[in-house]
Amino acid sequence: MRFAGALVRHEGRLLMSLVLWLTRRRHGTGDGGQAFGYARGQGATMFAFAFVCVVETVAMFVLLRDWPILHWIVFVLDVYTVEFVIGLHAASVVRPHVLDLNSRSLHVRYAAHVDLRIPLEKISTVRRELRTTHQRTEGELSLAIGSQTTITLELIEPVAHFTFFGRRRDVRLVRFHADDADTLVRSLRAVMPERTAPPPHQGLPS
Repeated sequence: MRFAGALVRHEGRLLMSLVLWLTRRRHGTGDGGQAFGYARGQGATMFAFAFVCVVETVAMFVLLRDWPILHWIVFVLDVYTVEFVIGLHAASVVRPHVLDLNSRSLHVRYAAHVDLRIPLEKISTVRRELRTTHQRTEGELSLAIGSQTTITLELIEPVAHFTFFGRRRDVRLVRFHADDADTLVRSLRAVMPERTAPPPHQGLPS
């Protein structure tokens, strides 16, 4: 049931993302929310993949016309694949990262899969860091676009991230991509709480 529920929720988010994309609206920005996109680098790839899927749909529709049952099963699956690919891109466009000054939090997102809320007071450091390789490591979350991340967040204490099927992971380091990474880093640093450095250690007088 958990597996089926996760798939239904994900499909609902994809369909809603398609509606928002077609109406040129975005999800979760609201009042006081500053949006930062991350889908620019994958648009051409996703549309090329969708085009290939459309070509395959047409070809299979013609080739299987003499087998009616198989013909319609494959056709429905191919149409769903096209919808799924376009829906993923739409979700990436309409669900950007959001710096919310009202709730003093950063929402790090990845299409319809991830929406991680990080309170600003839990962010220790933020830096511009380009990485093209990512190993799965306990306590770390990497959300790469086109195999790269451009921002790294280190947290003072873990935040809970829930996977696609609801399994909890506590993460203390988050890497993600933003199209305008420099502006996002500057905006975050401008609103992060100031950290008071501990006084330097002084030795006892001799």
